[in-house]
Amino acid sequence: MKKPQLPTNLSENLDKLGINKDKASKLLAEILDMRKKTKLPVDIDKEQPNAQTDASEQTVKQTMTSHDHVAPLRLVFLGGGSFGTAMANMAAKNGCDSTLWVRNKRSVKQMQKHRINKKYLPNHQLDETLKFSNNLAESVKDKDIIFVAVPSSAFREMLQNIAPHITGQAVVSLTKGMEKDTFALMSDIITQELPEVSYGVMSGPNLAKEIMDNMPSGTVIASESEQLRHAVQMALHSAFFRVFASDDVRGVELGGALKNIYAIAMGMAATYDVGENTKAMILTRALAEMSRFGAHMGANPLTFLGLSGVGDLYATCSSELSRNFRIGKLLAQGVSLENAIKKLGQTAEGLNTIEQVNQKAKKDGIYMPITQALYAVIYQDQAPLGVALHLMESGFRSDVEFVMPHKNVK
Repeated sequence: MKKPQLPTNLSENLDKLGINKDKASKLLAEILDMRKKTKLPVDIDKEQPNAQTDASEQTVKQTMTSHDHVAPLRLVFLGGGSFGTAMANMAAKNGCDSTLWVRNKRSVKQMQKHRINKKYLPNHQLDETLKFSNNLAESVKDKDIIFVAVPSSAFREMLQNIAPHITGQAVVSLTKGMEKDTFALMSDIITQELPEVSYGVMSGPNLAKEIMDNMPSGTVIASESEQLRHAVQMALHSAFFRVFASDDVRGVELGGALKNIYAIAMGMAATYDVGENTKAMILTRALAEMSRFGAHMGANPLTFLGLSGVGDLYATCSSELSRNFRIGKLLAQGVSLENAIKKLGQTAEGLNTIEQVNQKAKKDGIYMPITQALYAVIYQDQAPLGVALHLMESGFRSDVEFVMPHKNVK
């Protein structure tokens, strides 16, 4: 058995840990060989579809009915940012027919020539089989699944643009956020703009650079369609990237959107050099807010204890790779909101989410003190330390009321 070449960054980490690289390489070869021989369990309904079954559901079923089919899954990833690129690359490495759609024609030519996303992932080589395009109609044509990885502000327009070319493809959102002024989640927009498609959302602690560095990571695909969940697992699951499944679309999607709020808070806290006690309190009270809000919106509160909830919350709140964490640090350093956004150079979804959630919480009477405090600091120019002191002096609350009857425990 030929031993695979270990990625440079992984090899360096093994050296630091004192792990024998030859043994690690041999183990990796055995894992990869086992994956080739093992058929993933897929429970496919073999009965004839009824008249109400979506065309997109049938596309996924037909693609997945046999593990021995010659044609690989045909996927397109719309959006050439860091995460869209990382997922498109993962699918290509797994043998899928994977295309990355990028709006800028010049960027497409650069990626085709150098196989590097110079703007977002400049230090990572992309798989030689990954395709690139800036032709939207051609990119989505005859695909099995369309993954949408554009900012929330551009999500609806993207779906409207691809609508004329939908002929049975399933749609999966990779976007974590809410639409400005409508409070619509990406799944809401999918059902509004493409009501006939089978759809899902994917979320988790997925920092793109770490995924590209082959650091063991996990994500969650949520969909009411079992076939779509299995298809995404087959497309993206690898030796370093595990894909879990859920049918709680609302909960998984809200976890991915809400955690961005608290990453901004943790970025601010890091600037003020607070202690570990403070960080732990922010994280756990953030989780309580997320679960409370999610339950109000119809999600299963226990979903927030999984990868798409506490997992994503931890990763986003503790890493300099997180855009929302970095924006929080900049704001706490006295940088204006406008200049902080310019300096970041990428979309920080948490800024819009704070506005949307604060408005919804006030309207529906949901207790969201951290969100309200951040809104006061960012959009009402209140002093951060003064707001923090006010939070600490607020009334008594129970600890885990988000999984208990809606009452205070004294």
